[in-house]
Amino acid sequence: MVAETFCFASAGAFFFTGLLAGIWKYHAIATSPDARAPVYVDIAHRTALQYAFACALMAQLAARGAWSNATNLAASITLVAFFASAVIGYVVHGALRDTDNQLRRPHVLGRRTVSSGAMRGFMILLATAEVAGFAVLFSGFLAA
Repeated sequence: MVAETFCFASAGAFFFTGLLAGIWKYHAIATSPDARAPVYVDIAHRTALQYAFACALMAQLAARGAWSNATNLAASITLVAFFASAVIGYVVHGALRDTDNQLRRPHVLGRRTVSSGAMRGFMILLATAEVAGFAVLFSGFLAA
């Protein structure tokens, strides 16, 4: 199944990203006077690893679900796209060391700010897409 393969490939990509972020985190800790990595380096590391296992779960649900491969693939692509956008955001904040809370106002991104409306809109879209995408995969599994 294409959806299952896509999910497992995504799991591998997230796991690899998590491993690389772990090296980055270790280096930051080892070279920091207070033995701490930037907050978003740590978050990127942990989140990428967690999303790897989420994608492995999604692969199993897609493989065992009642819905068509196209439906499962669309749901999976939606989830992975938002998972990836979150990790990319964490990596950017980690590299820039610009914040320890991306949701604190003003929403800092490097030397710029992101409007509260844009941030709120993205977070609503992210939550809706992730919940809906998972609901499709899980309901297909339950229906089977």
